[in-house]
Amino acid sequence: MIHAHDVVAFAIAATLLIMIPGPSVLFTISRAMVLGRRAALVNVVGNATGVAVQIVAVAAGLGALVAQSAAAYTVIKWVGAAYIVYLGIQAFRHRRAGEDAVGALPTATRTSRVLREGFVVGVTNPKTIVFLVAVLPQFVARELGAVPLQMLLLGAVFVVIALCMDSLWALGAGAARDWFARSPQRMSRLRGAGGGIMIGLGVSLAAGGRPD
Repeated sequence: MIHAHDVVAFAIAATLLIMIPGPSVLFTISRAMVLGRRAALVNVVGNATGVAVQIVAVAAGLGALVAQSAAAYTVIKWVGAAYIVYLGIQAFRHRRAGEDAVGALPTATRTSRVLREGFVVGVTNPKTIVFLVAVLPQFVARELGAVPLQMLLLGAVFVVIALCMDSLWALGAGAARDWFARSPQRMSRLRGAGGGIMIGLGVSLAAGGRPD
C-alpha cells in the first residue's frame, strides 16, 4: 500500500516541522497559561482533530484549491485569526477572576468548549493546508495506486506526532502555571500574558501572507 521508507522519511520531516514552535504550539501554551494543563491537553486533541479534517480535504483534492486560491486562503486565514483574537480578548478580560469565562463552566461543558475551540483553530490554519499540499505528494508512491489512501496514512502519522509533541508543550506550560497559581497576582498576570499571546498570534496570522 505504501513504502515503509516513505513513511519513515515523512515522519522525520513532520517531526522536524512540528518541533519548530508555530501557531498551534503558541496557542496550546496560551491555553495552558489561562486554563491549566488539562484544558491545554484537551485543546491539543481538538487542534489535532481539526488538522485531521484538513488532511482528509487534502487527500480529496480540496486542499489544493485552498492553497492555490488567494480568496479561499484569505477567508480561512481571517476566520482563524479573528477567532484566536476573540479568545485572547476573553482571556484578558477575565484575567483577574478566579477562573476565566471558560474555566467557570461545568467540567463537561468546559471540556466540550475547549475541544471545540481547539478544533476551530486547527481546521482554520491555512498554513497547515499549504504544507500538507506541498509535502504529502512527495512521499506518495504513485505506482502503488490508491494515492488518497496513502495520503491519509501519512496524514495519520502527522497527527500522531503532533499530538505527542504538542502534549509535551501543554504539560510543560501547565507545570509552570502551577507555580504561578500560588499567588493570585502572579496568576492574574499569567492569564493576561496568555490572552496577550493569543491576541498577538491572531494579529500575526492575519498580517502574514501565503507561504511560497
